[in-house]
Amino acid sequence: MSDVLALVEARLRTALGEPDARAAVTFLGTDRIEVLRFLDGDVVRYATLGMSAQPMSDPTAVVADPLRGPRAELVLSVRAGRADTDKVLRPLAVLAASPQVEGLVVAPGASLDTGEPLWPGAPFTSVLVAESGGLVEDLELDEPLEPVRFLPLLPMTPNEAAWKRVQGAAALEERWLAHGTDLRDPLRSGVPLG
Repeated sequence: MSDVLALVEARLRTALGEPDARAAVTFLGTDRIEVLRFLDGDVVRYATLGMSAQPMSDPTAVVADPLRGPRAELVLSVRAGRADTDKVLRPLAVLAASPQVEGLVVAPGASLDTGEPLWPGAPFTSVLVAESGGLVEDLELDEPLEPVRFLPLLPMTPNEAAWKRVQGAAALEERWLAHGTDLRDPLRSGVPLG
């Protein structure tokens, strides 16, 4: 599946430019996950590379299909210079490894929790998975492989995550929009939920 990852990296470079840094993390029993960093003016973007090497499979399936199933990589965009966001590399790699480790199928609308701040001093311990197709176009693969989707991650405060569990992802996104929330601000406070 290294050919899939080569195509994924090429798509990331086409959409985001040349990465200025990369780090690799390997967890016991999983494939290596890399995190690439791209600078775009005052925004820094982190993209995983490795999550899409294997399709995500239904955790209830008796045998995982080695070809069929959704594939994805994660993309996080934050304002540069406001916090030590480079420390997000390990939490991002953990999230990208979760389909292999926990049998999760990561899809838009899902919440992913790291159990710790995304970076030192971050008010966020979880992210909302947004719809693909915006910043980085989906990557079509040869049949029977499903396309690789590049899923944006939107950091959530613990209160926002709890509210989203009750009200749903669309309601939280509407709340952010209504309040003009800067979702790229690494130090932003939670949106009013009352």
